[in-house]
Amino acid sequence: MDKKDVLRINELAKKKKLQGLTDEELAEQADLRKRYLEDFRKYFIAQLDNTKIKEPDGSIHPLKKD
Repeated sequence: MDKKDVLRINELAKKKKLQGLTDEELAEQADLRKRYLEDFRKYFIAQLDNTKIKEPDGSIHPLKKD
């Protein structure tokens, strides 16, 4: 998701508060939010996959997936 899409999400949120959105704008907002959350989850999971835990004994191991 690029910066343009994030700006559009914010623009639609502001417009929704001020005057409401058309059906097309509501659908666009839902699609943009869905794509934003998918990207967020993907990058967050990647960050967790690269996180290591250092134990008091000095050993280091990756986070466990449950």
